[in-house]
Amino acid sequence: MNPHQAALTPMNPAVTAGDWEAIMKAVLARELIGETLREARFAQGRTLRDVSMAARVSLGYLSEVERGQKEASSELLASIAAALGLPLSQILLTVGQKLSAAEMRERVVAAA
Repeated sequence: MNPHQAALTPMNPAVTAGDWEAIMKAVLARELIGETLREARFAQGRTLRDVSMAARVSLGYLSEVERGQKEASSELLASIAAALGLPLSQILLTVGQKLSAAEMRERVVAAA
């Protein structure tokens, strides 16, 4: 067995592909990424302009990423993370935790 296979096995085999599709429509990763980046920026008391200049991305594009309207590339995410002085892995870990919590909430609602 592939060591990563266990991590990809559904926690509840009774949850169908259609159920997961509904869950994922309710929660978009790009929205959670944007929310996490914005929270990090606010926690540092920094402006969009400051972070956009440090990341070498337009202010408007960074704003769209933070609002979950644009899907940022891995290179752009790395640049924004560096501008915030945070490891990309920390941002992605936080996003993963938020996504996991959202999936759990959706499963509870779907089961009710």
